[in-house]
Amino acid sequence: MKILIVEDQVTNRKLLRVQLEAENLTVVEAGDGAEALEILKGTEIDVVISDILMPNMDGFRLCHEIRRSKPLSHLPFILYTSTYNSPADRDLAETVGADRFITKPAPAAVLVEAINQAMSRSDRQNAEFFLRHDENYVLERYNAVLVRKLEEKNLELESALEEISRSRDAILDLNAQLEARVQRRTRELAEANAGLEAFSFSVSHDLRAPLRRIDGFAHVLEAQIAGLVDEEGRFALEAIFKSVRSMGRLIKDLLEFARAGRTELKRQVVDPQAMFDEVSRAMREEHAGRDIVWRREPLPAVWGDPPLLRQVFVNLLDNAVKYTRHKAPAHIHLSHEATQEGVVVLCLKDNGVGFEPMYADKLFGVFQRLHREDEFEGTGIGLAVVQRIIQRHDGRIWAESTPGEGASFFFTLHAA
Repeated sequence: MKILIVEDQVTNRKLLRVQLEAENLTVVEAGDGAEALEILKGTEIDVVISDILMPNMDGFRLCHEIRRSKPLSHLPFILYTSTYNSPADRDLAETVGADRFITKPAPAAVLVEAINQAMSRSDRQNAEFFLRHDENYVLERYNAVLVRKLEEKNLELESALEEISRSRDAILDLNAQLEARVQRRTRELAEANAGLEAFSFSVSHDLRAPLRRIDGFAHVLEAQIAGLVDEEGRFALEAIFKSVRSMGRLIKDLLEFARAGRTELKRQVVDPQAMFDEVSRAMREEHAGRDIVWRREPLPAVWGDPPLLRQVFVNLLDNAVKYTRHKAPAHIHLSHEATQEGVVVLCLKDNGVGFEPMYADKLFGVFQRLHREDEFEGTGIGLAVVQRIIQRHDGRIWAESTPGEGASFFFTLHAA
């Protein structure tokens, strides 16, 4: 037995096909009523099972067209729907000549029973279809059902639009609340940052005076007891001097960190080539005994605050010099990637000790160190200063490294 399935939803069509083929029935598929009529012109079909709601031609119209066709009027026809299921829909199905009306989804046993009943019913009644219903009557009932469905859909659409409008108002209200909350939190954060920076500046500044007194009295003590103290005493004095120097560097770095956030930006065109050359020349003199190869590529001009950007180069180059201490020769190379959308990506690369990539996010935190102080001196603030300056220039900074093979620091600035 050959069954024609008429269904516009591919998934539903395939599911129905599997059910019928499991019952040893042959299946032919059509996507809508118009396609089904074309198939019926050249293919021998025993039963039609059709959805109702479809584009081009729905199931009611397809059934009516089949009943109007003399060669096809006897064909058993089953309407299979999940949308049209009211008494009026069932009455219209009877009016257009459908043999059975089944609600989706139905098990295979129900479908097979409906096929058998449709075949027996068609034999005795479809030939008399035109004697019971004239064309105008059928079209009136058909139009009435379509109008009712349209009204139902309009009501559903109006309800959906009202719900969308309510949801939109709720979302707008929520957005307004969130925006106000963000503004409040941003203001509180800005005030907290300003307070923290002022505190850091004040504490760092106030600590310098007592630190100078400690250093001065330690030197006086050293002069007075010179030659009178043993090895342990000299070690204690040296520890004092070392601690004073370390505290001095920490205070200096804290002042730079506070200044990086407080200084008003005065943007202008900056030549990173000249800035790199100037800073590297000073470091070349400072580390005259080191074997360091300094290289840079031609660089485009950028837009920024010269003193602050100079501090970026000072901190990054000082970092590179420090962590290439055990390399001979040490290589420090400044380059840039292609400028995109007005942004220049600069890259400072060295061949130093590097770091574990998993700790890259810790590099730019205050007091974050990835190496022991007895290996490499420092306070853990220099890179935090660099990040703050770059962020104030609407840029970003990140680092990549392989342990033992050096590190690369990338930072972005606006092209001039």
